[in-house]
Amino acid sequence: MKKLSLKDYKEVKSWMYRNARPIELALWQYYFENGSKEAVLSALSFYQNDDGGFGHALEADSWNPNSSPYTTLRAINILKGIDFSHKQHPMLQGIFKFLESNVYCSENGWYFNIPSNDDYAHAPWWTYSMEDNTFEGIGVTAGIISFIFMNAYKDSDIFNKALTLAEVITGKLNTSDKYGEMGIGGYYVLLDTLERAGLTSHFDHKALTEKVKKLVYDAIERDTSKWAYYSRRPSDYIYSPGSIFYKDNEDIIAKELDYLIDTRPQNGVWNITWSWFENNEKYAKEFAISENWWKASAAIDKIIFLKNFGRLEQF
Repeated sequence: MKKLSLKDYKEVKSWMYRNARPIELALWQYYFENGSKEAVLSALSFYQNDDGGFGHALEADSWNPNSSPYTTLRAINILKGIDFSHKQHPMLQGIFKFLESNVYCSENGWYFNIPSNDDYAHAPWWTYSMEDNTFEGIGVTAGIISFIFMNAYKDSDIFNKALTLAEVITGKLNTSDKYGEMGIGGYYVLLDTLERAGLTSHFDHKALTEKVKKLVYDAIERDTSKWAYYSRRPSDYIYSPGSIFYKDNEDIIAKELDYLIDTRPQNGVWNITWSWFENNEKYAKEFAISENWWKASAAIDKIIFLKNFGRLEQF
């Protein structure tokens, strides 16, 4: 079984210390060097606005400083990753303030992109489009709902709103085949949250689980030659052997683990597989910066993935 060598790991670490911005470096230290939650919270706080939401390119492909649901979800996922759920903490209170304001939220859920994105450097998919929001917002809404279920009081208005929106987006599993870039992953997070929060009786959890299992299986690109380009890999949905999707996808996961070890550039980290450009190179300088931010974030995810499957030599 291939493993990432200690030498390779140290090369990734060196790259991180030379290139990562403070938030990703704090996360690296938390996951791999016994770093503190407080350091992550401190770095993350600089992306939070007075309205409680997050902006300022925490989502590296959108340089909008204004609060958006998606960028706020990025912050939520960082907090979830470090297992931080202190309900009375000012950062979480701010997030609830933003969500309770109902800005950028409709009867179908929270928006994926917002109008002010267009005023700042951004990837094409962050251009404001209400048409895109109807399906791209599914994953954002699922993630936010999951946060609410785990952190809000059950008698609160925001909790009841989350229940309503959960019914809306789970209903789409039976009425639509268009779930957006984040939808399938969002459904998995929601299903897991329903179980952990004791809310499975509100939904047909078994049927939903079988549906999402099939969606995950079908979404994964099985042709490994296409992984050099933007495509869905197992690690987009399956983070550890404990995943409900692991058994159905065990062989392809093993291939991705080998692939990651084989394709890491010498003395560096993995390249990203997307660009802001097709025929238009507007924001070229900003993308060059964003690309490095993403490489740092992706390196953390890939090392966690390798670690969870026992593919790091030093762990």
